[in-house]
Amino acid sequence: MLNEIQQDASERMNKTLASLDSAFSKIRAGRAHPSLLEQIHVDYYGSMVPISQVANISAEDSRTLKVTPWEKDMVAVIEKAIMTSDLGLNPQTMGQVMRIPLPPLTEERRRELVRVVKDEAEQAKVAIRNIRRDANSDFKELLKEKEVSEDEARKAEDNVQKITDDHVKSVEDKLNHKENSLLEI
Repeated sequence: MLNEIQQDASERMNKTLASLDSAFSKIRAGRAHPSLLEQIHVDYYGSMVPISQVANISAEDSRTLKVTPWEKDMVAVIEKAIMTSDLGLNPQTMGQVMRIPLPPLTEERRRELVRVVKDEAEQAKVAIRNIRRDANSDFKELLKEKEVSEDEARKAEDNVQKITDDHVKSVEDKLNHKENSLLEI
């Protein structure tokens, strides 16, 4: 029973790290990457769908994204969705292909992105600590119901603390790496 709780906590913490990786991938560090446009949704015959479901997105070079809609009618809709997004991108349409040049990041914008990255990392740490708290309360509940001894519960809490420390350190490492990649010119 204790191992199951520890395993569940570890799996949930791993999912938190995966979510952090996903959030970090959407914050651009000056390089063109198709995941930059993932959060943009377009109107596709009355329903809002991710841009990746109506067009092919690829990195043409380190500073340019290329968007090729699968239907000719979608060119204007996709172009409008990209321009109205909060990414500050201006697509250049040539027939049925859109090229999106990424402007170089200013020092001020880099600092702003570092703040966003730190906030994301802090949210991940809070989520990991909440998972630890949930696991510890499960251990206390088992102890209260006399299903485990105090020593077993204490040992399980120590193990969950070690797992938590490892995951928090991983968040710190990811934060430092992302921060360095944002600040390098």
